[in-house]
Amino acid sequence: MNTMEENYELAKWLAGEMSEAELRAFQSTPEYTTYAKIADYSSQLKAPDFDSDLLYQNTMANAKKAPKVIPFYQSKWLKIAAIFVVFLSLTLFLRTTVTSTEVAENGKQTRFSLPDESRIVLNSGSEIQYKKWDWDNNRKLHLEGEAYFKVAHGKKFEVNTPLGTVTVLGTQFNVKARENRFDVTCYEGRVKIVHNHQEVIITKGTSVTFDADTFEKQSIENTKPEWTNSQIVFKKESLKHILDELQRQYNCEIVLNAKENLQLFSGTLPANDIKTALKIVSSTYHLKISKFETAKVILEDF
Repeated sequence: MNTMEENYELAKWLAGEMSEAELRAFQSTPEYTTYAKIADYSSQLKAPDFDSDLLYQNTMANAKKAPKVIPFYQSKWLKIAAIFVVFLSLTLFLRTTVTSTEVAENGKQTRFSLPDESRIVLNSGSEIQYKKWDWDNNRKLHLEGEAYFKVAHGKKFEVNTPLGTVTVLGTQFNVKARENRFDVTCYEGRVKIVHNHQEVIITKGTSVTFDADTFEKQSIENTKPEWTNSQIVFKKESLKHILDELQRQYNCEIVLNAKENLQLFSGTLPANDIKTALKIVSSTYHLKISKFETAKVILEDF
């Protein structure tokens, strides 16, 4: 269907003048879902208040003028044209305001591409929002959680998180923003990080961590995040953060019935073998597994 035919069919649909066969054919097109959403949105818009006095005055003034006869077929198409103009205006409005959301639920990972062909992998328990229809004019993402980015060559955008902003240009990097800890790792190219008015630029093979009032920078050897290969790497993290991450990765509840332990853990846990992961944690923190079920685990002191 060319553009002129598509606009003609759209106008007929908006005017409610399609036959049943035409309506079924129109509903089977790939564009119908988008048109239906916009039409539904437009139906919820509130019309301006009706002014009966102004209408009366205008009617009396027009009555004194010579009547102008508009043929029926012209009136019909004027109506369709007016509806079509309103519809296109709403389409433009939604293209610049509607936000697209990608979610990775606990226990899952989500892969998707941006309009510029940059690729993103969302880690478990994470979410990204961006304006897909207006991407060229608004190249910003909002991230809650953790994601790995492979940015298309020469493309630039910003990743905003509750803990800071990362600006990139044709690179590969990982961003993790959980509670008060902010980790950014660069695997190719370079990225600029802004955290609490502090600006840092890192290049390939470098990782930075902002945790409360501390800042740490270190070198890395791997070429992409370990979690994309079913491994969870912790660097000086608390037991609470470790258990929170295991709950996201395995989509289960982990209850800790033990006294507070401030020991920090650095090491690797499997993201596809919860029993082994729990054994390592239990051994490190002198805990025992008192209950183990698919949806719930209880850890206690010995």
